[in-house]
Amino acid sequence: MSAVATPAAPAAREATGAHVAPRPMIVAYGVLAVAATSRSAEQLLTRAAEAPVAYGLSAVSAVVYVVAWLALRRAPRGGVAARVARVACSVELAGVLLVGAASLLLPGTFAHPTVWSEFGVGYGFAPLVLPVAALWWLRAARAA
Repeated sequence: MSAVATPAAPAAREATGAHVAPRPMIVAYGVLAVAATSRSAEQLLTRAAEAPVAYGLSAVSAVVYVVAWLALRRAPRGGVAARVARVACSVELAGVLLVGAASLLLPGTFAHPTVWSEFGVGYGFAPLVLPVAALWWLRAARAA
């Protein structure tokens, strides 16, 4: 008997949920995408001069969340979407760690808080937890 994958194998894995992104994670990324986009748009359009670095970082986080949300929705199919999701979630985690550390160790760095300030405290630490969960899921889905 051969161990060659058949066309039914991916469908069977999807039926068991092995390649389906957890719905709460997708919803959370969607909420963060809308929240960060709205926040940064309002900040940049109405008071950009007050804290351009902080508001610019919020805009960067918005782009990362939109890309991650779109890619994670398609990641169960593998390929490019899964790679884009891994990169987006890695960029998010790096941003949260760097901006979070800078906001605590060098409090005067940002005139106003960003989405990632203090490791996402203003968003219930979701910016810190979500990329870890997403990267874990992506790794598990790739191994399945």
